[in-house]
Amino acid sequence: QVQLVESGGGLVQPGGSLRLSCAASGNIFRIARMGWYRQAPGKQRELVALVGNDGSTNFVDSVKGRFTISKDNAKNTVYLEMNNLKPADTAVYYCTALISGGSFFQDYWGQGTQVNVSS
Repeated sequence: QVQLVESGGGLVQPGGSLRLSCAASGNIFRIARMGWYRQAPGKQRELVALVGNDGSTNFVDSVKGRFTISKDNAKNTVYLEMNNLKPADTAVYYCTALISGGSFFQDYWGQGTQVNVSS
């Protein structure tokens, strides 16, 4: 079994910054990719950013130039650095990871962390 535990959400004013963290633990043999999705009230969950095992990254257009994603392989942890936050970034942010316990890969999800951008 694998668990993803997120931290770092909260309330921030427009233009501010937050850093989200997500640590994976449990039966982990290999992590193919880690990343973040978000879901705002009344909207569908959308991809925010992904980082592959080779370090390649992918971002939704609306956060390019403002968000960065990085990972610490030794800690099985992914980070999302969010700068110049806007009210439109308000959402529940979910960590996701594609992890193998040794035989096949499976998608895992965290419980979500709330980010509120408001003055």
